[in-house]
Amino acid sequence: MQVEKFSYDNQIVKQFTIAALIFGIVGMLVGLILAIQLYMPELNLGLQYITFGRIRPLHTNAVIFAFVGNIIFAGVYYSLQRVCKTRMFSDLLSQIHFWGWQTIIVLAAVSLPLGITTGKEYAELEWPIDLMIAIVWLTFGTNMFGTIIKRREKHMYVAIWFYIATFVTITILHVVNSIEIPVSLIKSYPIYAGVQDALTQWWYGHNAVAFFLTTPYLGLMYYFLPKAANRPVYSYRLSILHFWALIFLYIWAGPHHLLYTALPDWAQSLGTVFSIMLIAPSWGGMLNGLLTLRGAWDRVRDNPILKFMVVAVTAYGMSTFEGPMLSLKNFNAITHYTDWTIAHAHIGALGWNGFLSFGLLYWLIPKMWGTELYSKKLANLHFWVGTLGIVFYAIPLYWAGLTQSLMWKQFTPLGILQYPNFLETVLQIIPMYILRSIGGLLYFAGIFLCVYNLIKTAKLGTFIKNEDAEAAPYIKEKDQMKRGLIHRWLEKRPAQFALLALVVVLIGGLVELIPTYLVKSNIPTIASVKPYTPLELQGRDIYIREGCNTCHSQMVRPFRSETERYGEYSKVGEFVYDHPFLWGSKRTGPDLHREGGKYSNLWHYLHFEDPRQMSPGSIMPQYPWLFTQSIDISVTPAKINVMRSIGVPYEEGYENFANQDLMKQANTIADDLLNNGVPAEPDKEVIALIAYLQRLGTDIKGNQTVNK
Repeated sequence: MQVEKFSYDNQIVKQFTIAALIFGIVGMLVGLILAIQLYMPELNLGLQYITFGRIRPLHTNAVIFAFVGNIIFAGVYYSLQRVCKTRMFSDLLSQIHFWGWQTIIVLAAVSLPLGITTGKEYAELEWPIDLMIAIVWLTFGTNMFGTIIKRREKHMYVAIWFYIATFVTITILHVVNSIEIPVSLIKSYPIYAGVQDALTQWWYGHNAVAFFLTTPYLGLMYYFLPKAANRPVYSYRLSILHFWALIFLYIWAGPHHLLYTALPDWAQSLGTVFSIMLIAPSWGGMLNGLLTLRGAWDRVRDNPILKFMVVAVTAYGMSTFEGPMLSLKNFNAITHYTDWTIAHAHIGALGWNGFLSFGLLYWLIPKMWGTELYSKKLANLHFWVGTLGIVFYAIPLYWAGLTQSLMWKQFTPLGILQYPNFLETVLQIIPMYILRSIGGLLYFAGIFLCVYNLIKTAKLGTFIKNEDAEAAPYIKEKDQMKRGLIHRWLEKRPAQFALLALVVVLIGGLVELIPTYLVKSNIPTIASVKPYTPLELQGRDIYIREGCNTCHSQMVRPFRSETERYGEYSKVGEFVYDHPFLWGSKRTGPDLHREGGKYSNLWHYLHFEDPRQMSPGSIMPQYPWLFTQSIDISVTPAKINVMRSIGVPYEEGYENFANQDLMKQANTIADDLLNNGVPAEPDKEVIALIAYLQRLGTDIKGNQTVNK
């Protein structure tokens, strides 16, 4: 058979690698600033664009989609060409993908600090950027499937299975979770409300972790770990079980983020059951990775690349054991809304994604430049500095999480809360926050060691832009599905493989989402719950813009400790007009769902002016711009129109006089402040925000009749 000569495109791999390192530095720097702001809020210098609430989504988007995303694409473009024995389907599509993705990242870096956000975790980018993401993602998918189809290798290697599952699932997740109605170029409302939005968001959010931070990295593990160890994958059969069980089970697990909330019990239970089952395929993948090193463990001591990869796979095993444990209701009751969750997330992010990325880069760059790694000693130093960084980051946060939970739940012998003031728990964990920032600093320092080492490595060699290769063409032959060889048959058919993966993934999503959307009795309404007034709606949007929901939850769970502290537990019917939902994931500050009427308008006004004058020791930043920026009443009619179109019962034509009601309510609040000695202009944003906070949780104080 005649051998064909061709070349691999290393240029696109180089571009994604450089972008990953640049954005990795940016994302980790923002994370370090955030960690310090938790005990030094004045670090924002009084600027609205670098407050915690605004740059927290910048950090998550930068490390997930900019750093990890670019590493994924670099690894996929390098490995896919070699396991398919062909150049990428289209160099033009590769370049469109690269520049499109970097444009999205830059737009995110600009829009998020400006407060242009949907408020939905890991999906904060507004609708024009969402559309761009869809276009660029489909460009990547076209290029990937085109490459697979024109491959010269008969069977698709295991890494390709994970790449295919990643593409089809992320496509579905992004489209379903991003259905929103635009108000303007920079503002939209999701079509889902309350519990429906919560379930959709965490179906998306948990599976963004599963299918963006996990499955593509497992594909990279299956390619780069055997290459670095010079050993074959331990078990082909185990990889089959690992893959299909993982993608089937993972999609069900999202509701475990919403235990003890207003989400229906059946959905919570499904999330818990499938989360527990996830241990099996997750650990199957971890063991397949670690056992690939059988006979090569002596090399791990001397090879920094293998050290990074071993710790990465171990961290994957740790986080995928801890995740199911956190989905157990008794454990979740202790850990949820605390810093334990933050520690858990960063074991996966810093250990699994970060360390596998560094191991991949240390292996990849010398290959593409045709040389050896500049300094193994520097790589080893990076490994130990990074490992210490993870330890100093995670352990204090685990301790802080336990401290928070125990203090929140502690009662005196007389049956009253031991620590009724939420701020007492915050002050207690400040030393843990300081240690956490030291860990972040160590990890951040490690990436500079990596960049320096890789630059020096590149200077030792010459970049191989088009790497020569040769292989015999793959001649397709008709074959039948033989018993025992079903998967071998499937591995030759990318279209059928992708379709089956799609079906396997859709099952769990459809079972959970359809009843929540279509069965009305699952979402009972409460007669006394009314839509937000125009001023409250404007205030809610300001609340989202400032990222208040990143520190405050709006979900009182049915625990005695929470009802004693906050008031009546939250009911599902209270959220039917909330677009988006704001139940929260972390309590850096107290829950606000029953905030309405607890404090005077004056208290809130002074609290935004300087939180420490009302709550000594508070770590909340000041918000001086709220007192000078005016409410944008020009968009009020459009907001009312969009809300009506997605089911909020504003009367027809109300948008024509909504601003009159807005100013009437604003004047009432301003007059109250004036009566208390504080002259305030009614058109300022702080007035709208006060109106929204004073509304929270007040609806059910009246009629609590439930309409089924």
